This record gives sequence, C-alpha cells and structure tokens, in this order.
Amino acid sequence: MTASGATPPADQPPDRAQPPPRGEPPATPEKPGGGQGEVPRGEEPDEGGLSDGETGIVGTGAGTLLDTLRVAVVMLDTSGRVLLWSPLAEEMLGWAGEHIVGRRVGGLFGPGGQTPGGRRPPMPSPGQAEQILQELLRGGRWEGILSLRHRDGHTVQVEARASLLVDGDGRPFVLASVVETSRLRTLEHDLAALDSLFDASPLGVAIFDKELRYVRVNDALARLNGISAADHLGRTVAEVLGSPVAESLTALQRDVLITGRPVIDLVSPAPVGNGHRSLSYHRLADRSGRVLGVSATVIDVTERVQAAGRAERARRRLALLNDVSSRIAGQLDVRRNAEELAASLVPTFCDYSGVVLHSQLADGGSLPTAPYSDSTPLRQTGVGAINWSPEVVRMIRPGQAMSFDRKSPFGEALATGQPQLLSSRAELAGMTFPGDPKVRAALEVGIESLLALPLRAHGVVLGLLVASRAGGREPFDQEDVALGMELADRAGAALDNARLYVREREGALMLQRSLLPRSTPAAPGVDVAYRYVPGSSVAEVGGDWFDVLPLAGGRVGFVVGDVMGHGLAAAATMGRLRTAVRTLAGLDMPPDELLRRVSELGDDLAPSQAEGWMATAVYAVYDPSTRRCAIAQAGHPPPVLVEPAIGGGSRARLLDLPPGAPLGVGGIRFETTELDVPDGTVLVLYTDGLVESRRHDISTGLERLRSTLARPLDSLEDACDDLLSTMEPGREPDDVALLMARLGTLPSGSTTAWTFPAEASAVRLARRRVRDALAEWELPELTDVTVLLVSELVTNSLRYAHGPIGVRMVRGSSLLVEVSDPLPDPPRERVVTEEDEGGRGLQLVAGASRRWGTRHGPLGKTVWFELALP
Repeated sequence: MTASGATPPADQPPDRAQPPPRGEPPATPEKPGGGQGEVPRGEEPDEGGLSDGETGIVGTGAGTLLDTLRVAVVMLDTSGRVLLWSPLAEEMLGWAGEHIVGRRVGGLFGPGGQTPGGRRPPMPSPGQAEQILQELLRGGRWEGILSLRHRDGHTVQVEARASLLVDGDGRPFVLASVVETSRLRTLEHDLAALDSLFDASPLGVAIFDKELRYVRVNDALARLNGISAADHLGRTVAEVLGSPVAESLTALQRDVLITGRPVIDLVSPAPVGNGHRSLSYHRLADRSGRVLGVSATVIDVTERVQAAGRAERARRRLALLNDVSSRIAGQLDVRRNAEELAASLVPTFCDYSGVVLHSQLADGGSLPTAPYSDSTPLRQTGVGAINWSPEVVRMIRPGQAMSFDRKSPFGEALATGQPQLLSSRAELAGMTFPGDPKVRAALEVGIESLLALPLRAHGVVLGLLVASRAGGREPFDQEDVALGMELADRAGAALDNARLYVREREGALMLQRSLLPRSTPAAPGVDVAYRYVPGSSVAEVGGDWFDVLPLAGGRVGFVVGDVMGHGLAAAATMGRLRTAVRTLAGLDMPPDELLRRVSELGDDLAPSQAEGWMATAVYAVYDPSTRRCAIAQAGHPPPVLVEPAIGGGSRARLLDLPPGAPLGVGGIRFETTELDVPDGTVLVLYTDGLVESRRHDISTGLERLRSTLARPLDSLEDACDDLLSTMEPGREPDDVALLMARLGTLPSGSTTAWTFPAEASAVRLARRRVRDALAEWELPELTDVTVLLVSELVTNSLRYAHGPIGVRMVRGSSLLVEVSDPLPDPPRERVVTEEDEGGRGLQLVAGASRRWGTRHGPLGKTVWFELALP
C-alpha cells in the first residue's frame, strides 16, 4: 500500500510497495504465478513420520462445503505486502498472483465500479485499509466485511477474517481468509432453515451417518422414541429402540444407503406402544455425489391409521351388506334364500353360520302367531362353514329339526326379538342344557364367540341367524352386533317376501292345475298326448292352458292359449277363458267365429274393470270322417304339422296361417284355414314358452322345434318328452303348454252317407238305407228309434228346404246321425198343444237322443243327434 493511498486504475495492478525495511528478509516469490510466493518456514516433518495414507489424509475432491464457500487465502507481511495469493483469490477478484504477489494490498481498496446488482456498497479507503492493518497488528485479529475492487472494475463484497501469526523464525505475518458474502449468506440461510426444521418442526427428524448411527436428532423424534436426543447420538436404531421393528428399519435404511432409492410414507407399527408411524428415508450426498448418510422423517400417524381402519371396516361391512342383499334379493324360494344367506356370511363375517326357521315357513306357511315356547318346532334351513368335519356336521346339520329352551340365549332371541352375544367359552358351554352334543361339537371345533340374531318381519320373529367365530379370529363386538342386526333385518324381509311368493305361487299353481283338463276325452280316429310345465320358481305361474273338446259329428276340437301376465289374476283369467271356449265350442261354431266371440267378451274376462286383458290362442277342429282340419289363430305361435313322407319317415312344417291379433285387442278379423291331412298326420300346438329364449330370436326356437319333430314319432308321449328336453337352459322362465294329436280316420265301414232328392220318396228311401246300415252294423236295438228320428228330420227338410237332402251315419263310441239340407235357418222347437197334429219332430229328437244340435256349413245347415250304443 502506498503512503499516499492513491488507487491505481482498474486495468492496472496495485502499486508496488517500497522495499522492505532493512533487517527484514525479502519476501520474493519463488516464481511468478497465482498462489505461489514465499511461505514462512516451520519445522520440517520427521523423516520417520507416517505417510499420508498412514495419517489418514485423503483427498476430498470436488463438492465439499469448502467448494461451496470458495474460501480464498491471502498472506501478508506486516507492511501489507502480499506474500501469497491463492487461486481462489485470483478467481474471486480477477487478479492473477503474478500481478499481486510482492505488491501492497491497499490498492484493492477504494472506490471502484458498482456491484453486479447495481448498488454501490460502502467501501473503505486506502487510509482505512492501513487503519485495519494497524488494528490487526495491535490486537492480533480482525474480522469484518470489505468491499474489494475486481479487476473488471466492479466491487466484490467479502467477509474477511485475519490473524497475526509468527513463523518458525519469529517473524510475524498476517493470514487472511476471504469469502464472498453472497455465498456465505446463502449457506447461513440453508443452515438456519435446517436448524429451524430440527428445532421447530413437529415432525421427527434425524440424520444418520454412513454407519447408520444417529448424528443429529430433534426433540420431536426424541419424544416419539421416549429417549432424550443426546442418548440417540452415536447409536443405531436397533440400539436405541431394541425391537424387531427396529431391526427391519435398519435393513430398510441400509437399502436406502446402498441403492439411493428413497422410501416415502411407509406406515409401520410404532416400536414403542400401540401406535403407527409414517417413515420417509432419503440418502444424503454432497455436491460431488459422495454419500454422507441417510435422513429420516418420522410422523405419528396413529389417528390416521385408526381412521383408515374404521373407514376400511365400514367399507367391508357395506360391501358385505350389498353382497348379502344382492344374493338373497333374487331368491324367491325360502329354502334357497336361507341357504344363500348362510353361505354369503362365510368367511367374511364369521366362520360358521346357520339359519333356523319356524318349520311351517319353509313351505310358504303363515307367520307364527303364538309366542315362542320350548315346544315350538324349528328347522335348520341353511348352513355355511369354512370347512366341514364330523364335528361341524354335528353342530349344524342341514335340514334337522330342533327346538330351544326358552331360557337359553337362542330361546331368548326368538321370544324377545333381541340379539344375543356370547363372547367366551364359558358362556358357550352353558348356552343350552348340560351335555348338549351340539355344544360339545362347537367347543371341539374351537368356537369362541357366537351371535344369535332374530330374523324379523312385520314385527314377528321368523327364526334365527346364528353366526360364530373360531379361535384365531377377533371375537364379535358391539359393532358386529349392529352389523349382524342390519343383515338379519334385510334377510328377514327377503325371507318373508320369498314366503309370500311361495304361498301365492302355490295357490296360483293349484288354481291353474284345477282348471286344466285332468284327462282328455277319447275320440275315434284321434290319439292325444299333452304336457304342462309351470314356470320356474323365479317367475310366477302363468296363464298357459290347453283343452281337447269332443264336438258333434265325431269331430274333435283342440285349443291352446296363453293369457298375458302371471300369478293368480292370470290363472283366474285362464279359467274364465277356458270355460268360454268350451261353451262356445258346444255351439258347433267355426274356429274364426269362436275366436271372435271370445274376443268380444271383453270386460267379462278381465281381472278387474281397471285392467284390460289379452291372450293368444289357436283353435283347430278335426273331422276324422273327412280328414279335414280347420284352424284359426289369434296372435299365437304357428302350429306344426308333421305329415308322413313318401317313402317313409315324416316331414314337419310350420303352418303359414293368418296370424290374427291376440284376443282382447278387438277390431281384427280372424280367418279359418281348412286343410286336408293324410292319415297319421300329427298336429302340434304349443305356447311360446317352448320356443322363446333370452339368447336367441324366436325363429331359432321354431326351427329347433321343427327339426326335432322331423324325427319318427312312434310315440306321442315320448315325442312330448323329447320336445321339452330340447328347451334351452337360458330360456324365459315361462309356463309351457304342449298338445300333440295324431289325426287318423274312422275304422273302415263305420261311416255311410246318402243324398236324396227333395221328393216324397226321400223319406221312404232314407228309412230303408238306415235300416239296412244298422242291420249291417248289427245294431237292431237302435233300428226303430233311429228310423223314427231320421223320418222326422227328413220330413222337416222336405217341407222347408226344397233341395237335396243328405243323411250320414257314423258308428264310433256312439251312433251319430246327421241330416243336412240347403236351408241355412236352423229348425226351432215349437210349443204344441194336444190338438196340434204336427210340430213334435224336434221334441222327439230331443227326448229320444242322448244329445242333439245344429251347425252351419257352407251349403246350408246340419241337424245331428247321438244315440248311445247298447
């Protein structure tokens, strides 16, 4: 530093100092260059000393804290002349050592350029620099903040610490350490943040070295571990906590230290107490990547884990409720419902379960009205178990009859409708009478906790839901009791619904079967087979029906129908519809006319005035004497006609008939189709339940039906069974009505017919032909009455018809006689007196025959009567 204190220009190095005072050793550098100059001599190391490796001197490389601070070292003599200028000083101020060493340092002080931030900090003058040097020489130390001039002209603010030292020869020198204040403040802030984290954070924080020993611990972690912070230092987690959990944590720390993979929010049981902690580990490394240790953050998450546990338990219970409800809601059979209920509780809710019901409820009986007593019959309807053994079967055997003592926990639950909890083996041992084999079996199985839950509906106890847990599982608590009652209440409602359904279905099925024909009448030339299959237990009873009707003239009527809807209402409507068809068929109407009349009945067939009705039907009339079949449809699936094929076998075809509209719709005409059928043809009538399926179109079912019927039909009974066996498992659970009729002819010689002109001789000729035919048939007992009645009817036709008169006789199960003429108007009975000579013909027919009637035909009318064979 110069005496005047003048500052050299920015691009020039500080002024050279005057030669050192006489007597002082010159301080010339060995060679020019940064960081090189005369170093005060000290004692030489002993030649026998340790080498660097032996003394533990190891190069740290880049990335240490000193590299972050960038501490520059400057050595001065007592006059302020630079003896040593480190490379970091050269980097900090831009002056190379060759320009600085040997010169006074005062030239670095004084006004310079602005700092990079644009502010001019206060800077000492060269005179102040000499004052700082004098203070240092007097006190031996000096520290403070300086503003030094960079070679580029701007100012660098540094924090300096200088000390007055003496070398081995007793000569004093000044050693100064200089750090840029910006770097130092950054480090101070980082350290302050770290201190704040350790001191003020509610989280437990710790730092471990590479040996996984505690280096630093905050008070929060010390409180969590129950040990002071000082007792942690220098020890590992296993040494501090000494638990199996600590050993697993040590292994986890070592993995983080080796692999560098952090562990974040690992929830682990607390080493001390019953709580839980969240652990996070990160590997610590300096800026050069050198591993220093592991940091740990510990949070007490006991409340969070408990809340999550409560939420998980609530979720599992809700899932159990939903699962049980879904499994029992679709079961409309009491026994199946009880079985599903018991099975759905294992193993989620319990290890063993049983459903005990009043005996009459399993079959759809009424709710019990009398209070529970020791003699009340009960039945084990459903059971569930995690595994089966002879002891388990002895404890909960399915289907066994049982009863409970009124004072037992089971009797108490049945009588009061309140749940009973048994949570110890002592309570279990005394829950029934001494020596009860079921109790012994339960204790052998290992049952330690049991719930007896009443199944209630409409305020009435239907039975019990019994759930038990074996050893190794938490016993039932009050939360389980609440959950069990929720399950039992839902199950009670489902069981009652199933009971009501079974009761209604059995009633509807009984009504429907009572309305269906128990047998079919024998008809000459016709063989009949039929089947009726009620819907499955999931669906209610439908309105499917069939009938075989004996008609006048030896003809036979076949009808199959399906009332829309299910249950008692559909069965009742079916009964009214069948009655109407039978009544109208007795009037000898054509099929289309019969369907029209039935459809017009309207409100008389509806279940109620507020409800409409609709039904499909197909009606066929077959005359074995002519082998003609007349058929009409009302929105029904088409009949199948199986005809003998030329050369053997058979050919099945769906009849293409006018479909018509369902009965009850109105406004649609029905049409009759007449067919000539070969002898041995099979007519198949059925309801849609035979051919419908959820997975396929109805056309697929119709084709399957046709292909099945194309086989040889040697037995109609076997053919019915074959058709039912082809129904798909996924079909609609609807009723099925099936009617098969083999259409044949009357025996040879059992029919004869004549046509007479409308002349007076017609009566005489008719008598003769009838007498001859009866003689040939060996029926002399019927000759007189038959001739008399034919004479009356032919005479009546001669009087009013004025056209050809036909007479036909058929011998079958009875003797049928028909008289036809072209007059469409039917004859009417008259009330005659004793004075009247005529008008008694129809009275004679009605009185002498078993039955009689008239029917319309395309060419007129026919009057017929039947006589019983002797």
